[in-house]
Amino acid sequence: MNRRKKINQLLKAHAKKASAKLAPPKKSKYISKADRLKLAAEPAPESVTTPES
Repeated sequence: MNRRKKINQLLKAHAKKASAKLAPPKKSKYISKADRLKLAAEPAPESVTTPES
């Protein structure tokens, strides 16, 4: 592999990694089973509606 090709390959790889970091995540963050049970046990927060004046 010549020098120019090797440098271009490295630059493309770095650019690909950088753009992958900026892209939105494809799947949601992992929540452990214990945390899911805790969230299910907590009462859902009710939205408080206050009359605006």
